[in-house]
Amino acid sequence: PQVLRNVRVSESATLADSVRVWEEVSAIEQRLADEGRVLVRASGTEPLIRVMVEAASRDDANEMALHLCDVVRGELG
Repeated sequence: PQVLRNVRVSESATLADSVRVWEEVSAIEQRLADEGRVLVRASGTEPLIRVMVEAASRDDANEMALHLCDVVRGELG
């Protein structure tokens, strides 16, 4: 199952420079191993970061996506 979330961030937020966000993405990728994937990207039209997590179960995907959204919000919100 796949979970998609949008996180509103400040206009000046730069995803590429957020080490903490990328550390969390890496940790989730390791946790998922070959059973899922993570995609985090900035919207091209709005001050949003888009978070997508695929995992073996919807509960796992939702838990990881919400955690990653919290990190993004804390770093870039």
